[in-house]
Amino acid sequence: MFRRDLLAGLVAGMLALPALAAEDGPGPNLVIEVGGDTQGTIVVDLLSDVAPGHVERLTRLAESGAYDGVVFHRVLDGFMAQTGDVQFGKGGADMHRVGTGGSDMPDLDAEFSDLPFERGTVGMARSASPNSANSQFFIMFAPAPHLNGQYTVVGRVIGGMDVVDSIKRGSQTANGAVLDPDRMVKVVVER
Repeated sequence: MFRRDLLAGLVAGMLALPALAAEDGPGPNLVIEVGGDTQGTIVVDLLSDVAPGHVERLTRLAESGAYDGVVFHRVLDGFMAQTGDVQFGKGGADMHRVGTGGSDMPDLDAEFSDLPFERGTVGMARSASPNSANSQFFIMFAPAPHLNGQYTVVGRVIGGMDVVDSIKRGSQTANGAVLDPDRMVKVVVER
C-alpha cells in the first residue's frame, strides 16, 4: 500500500539535494573569484549558442576588468544572487545607487530561450523592458519557473555552487539589499 507521508519525505529530501555539477560545454567559461565573508571560485559555462550577444558582452566586460571588485548587491535567500553593476557596484563606492547602473555599452536585445531557470542557472538582469539587459546578471539558488522565457539565460554554474550558496544574503524586507556585501574580486574568461 502507498504511504503519502513516506512519499512526501522522499520528495522533500530530493528537493533539498544540491544540483549535480553541469557538464562543461563549449564555453567560454567565466571564472569568478569571490571575496568578502565568502571566499572561493565560481565557474560559469557561458552558453554562446543560446545567447551569443549576451555572452559576448559578459566576456568583453570580464576581459576588460570591469567586473573586478563588483559586489553581489541583491541576494535573496531561496531565489538568487545578483551582481554585475559595473557603473555603481564597485566595493567601497556609494552603495545607494548599486543595482541601477550598467556599462557604457548599449543595452542588449533579449535572447529568450526555452531553457528553464533552475538551480545554478545564470540569467541576465533587466528592467521592465525586455531589451534592457546590459551588464548585471544573477545566479539561481533554486528553480524559478516564473522567470522562464522572461529573462535571457546566459550560462550555468559548473563549479563552485557551494560558493554561490555561501554568498552573504540580503534583507528580504529590503528586496535583497546586502550590507557589507561579498564581491567578485577577479573575473576572467577561459576559452
